[in-house]
Amino acid sequence: MGYFREATGIPGPSGFGSASTAEQVTDGIDASRLTVIITGGSSGIGAEAARVMALRGAHVIIGARNIEAANGVRQSILQSTPSARIEIIQIELSSLKSVRAFAEKFLAMDLPLNILINNAGVMYCPFQLSEDGIEMQFATNHVGHFLLTKLLLEKMKSTADRTGIEGRIVNLSSEAHMTTYTGGIRFDKINDKNSYNDKLAYGQSKLANILHANELARRLKEEGANITANSLHPGLIRTNLGRHSTVFVAALQAATCVLWKTIPQGAATSCYVALHPDAKGVSGKYFADCNVSKTTANGRDELLGRRLWDFSEKLVKST
Repeated sequence: MGYFREATGIPGPSGFGSASTAEQVTDGIDASRLTVIITGGSSGIGAEAARVMALRGAHVIIGARNIEAANGVRQSILQSTPSARIEIIQIELSSLKSVRAFAEKFLAMDLPLNILINNAGVMYCPFQLSEDGIEMQFATNHVGHFLLTKLLLEKMKSTADRTGIEGRIVNLSSEAHMTTYTGGIRFDKINDKNSYNDKLAYGQSKLANILHANELARRLKEEGANITANSLHPGLIRTNLGRHSTVFVAALQAATCVLWKTIPQGAATSCYVALHPDAKGVSGKYFADCNVSKTTANGRDELLGRRLWDFSEKLVKST
């Protein structure tokens, strides 16, 4: 298994592949009984996932840092789907205060919650600490989503119990989890500026997304909750995510141009894992191109996952 998957477009066991779009993988699915939260829904694959979820009838809550951009997405969706139910709540994933405020506002709406798509992220940032004193990529990509999931989990459990509909938690990871620091997660050097590497730090945060989903899946299964938790690689997609490393991303695109997906293709795996009937009951797995895939050994390390969980609990409790 290499960093980049061969973009053959040939469908896998699910019947879908790298060329499948979000609309194609959700064709015929009625999501009108579902409420979905999507972080980072103001642009890129998050916005496309929000559009397709709304198209299928779901009540969509977009969590976005940029409210103006999110409102633009909402208006665009309403133009194509006038019956769409779209709400927007501001969230800055790197701020635990903002994450708590988002959860409080959502819970005050007294809505059910069936699906949580932890989509938002940053990539290849220069070294910077969040307002909570945590390295920015780790804070945004993992810790913020860890806390958000924690704060919304009881609502998801009660919704699943009351409705009988399986809840689904979806973490967007990346094949970049293969390229991280030695040992996977540098627990004792998360904020070490001197040894910081933007690419390895990104890989570390994406590995954390996988380990979080795996450990969450284990805990949910242990308590018999009707909720699944999975992670996925959306693919190489032309969005603004690479704005902090434009030269590297441009070189990457030039070298691997045939592997890159469109935004509708990039949102397909998120929508498949969140909505498709064939994903029912599947938990603790890693998906790519709408099919179950494999991670590195670090991504399958249960002890590393449990250690990360405990470490993350301490981070969110200390702020």
